[in-house]
Amino acid sequence: MKYIDEFRDPELARRLASAIAAEVDPSRDYRLMEFCGGHTHAIFRYGVQHLMPPNLRFIHGPGCPVCVLPMSRIDHAIALAVQHGVILCTYGDLMRVPASERRSLLKTKAEGADIRMVYSTQDVLRIARENPSRQVVFFAIGFETTTPPTAVAIKVARAEGLQNFSVFCNHVLTPSALRTILATAGPDGVQLDGILGPSHVSTLIGSRPYAFVPREYGLPVAIAGFEPLDVMQSALMLVRQLNSGRCEVENQYTRAVTEEGNRKAQALMAEVFKTRERFEWRGLGFLPHSALELADDYADLDAERRFPVTLGESREVKGCECPAILRGVKQPTDCKLFGTVCIPDNPMGSCMVSSEGACAAYWSYGRFRETPASRTAMA
Repeated sequence: MKYIDEFRDPELARRLASAIAAEVDPSRDYRLMEFCGGHTHAIFRYGVQHLMPPNLRFIHGPGCPVCVLPMSRIDHAIALAVQHGVILCTYGDLMRVPASERRSLLKTKAEGADIRMVYSTQDVLRIARENPSRQVVFFAIGFETTTPPTAVAIKVARAEGLQNFSVFCNHVLTPSALRTILATAGPDGVQLDGILGPSHVSTLIGSRPYAFVPREYGLPVAIAGFEPLDVMQSALMLVRQLNSGRCEVENQYTRAVTEEGNRKAQALMAEVFKTRERFEWRGLGFLPHSALELADDYADLDAERRFPVTLGESREVKGCECPAILRGVKQPTDCKLFGTVCIPDNPMGSCMVSSEGACAAYWSYGRFRETPASRTAMA
């Protein structure tokens, strides 16, 4: 297939659904975690879950970088803007994520802080050039996918001698989170039979880093593309692995993912960043070697070192189930706040804010409101 619409073909979807229904074992369950929030939205946008047999269920994972960012890091960013008067630049999703005391970057901006939404790291560099008398901080966030652009901006700032540019680094690493979820899976946690591996992250790190999943946890992995037929084909690959007793990493997304990944981007990341000893993830706690900070050679561009802040205790919104949802233990509809006080215009947690959040997917596509008789998949 060459074109996007071919990956959304209803007839091909029905044929894949028939193949899955014919091959599942009715005597067992197939609990498949889609790690990436992009998969969650594809599943809900196109009604993929309604094409699956009853004993095959998708479980939503923590694959949304905005969602897994702990409230303390939003509090820290607000403190940078308020206590040091910097121009704080970040991407749109982060602007509305709730911080402590029901604050957010957007509300802090309304109170007078200079907080600006940008579309790329190049926007931040431009703002720094245009405001030489002001300190400009980039609130960097994302999994491995968005890390290279941050690295490029840091190298450009160093080459140009931009003394008023620095980075508040919140880039996190996928394999560490996946390992934590699998280590806590079982009777008291989420129960899983297979993993739909992330798409864009895998284009950068390759398929090899997931080898520990079948080796250490006995679960098959299928790296899946973002389109609905990608997800369905990956589900079929996992069903076949489970039925045959195989346990390995398969790559459905061969048009973009290789075993070794993007080595040039990996080398750039290794030059500019180093691994933190520990970093907090919302819902998962403090994970070892799970995030990045600026390497020693670029430490002068690290906003955390350049601008120390005073922080109080961060407090989550009472009743918000985002942490449990990110672990796959609960679904958005299990949260008492979902759809009542927590809606996109008034989010209580990050899962309702981000374009990749599970709560946003449930709300945006309304599949949770449907009855079996009214469901229309691939509409």
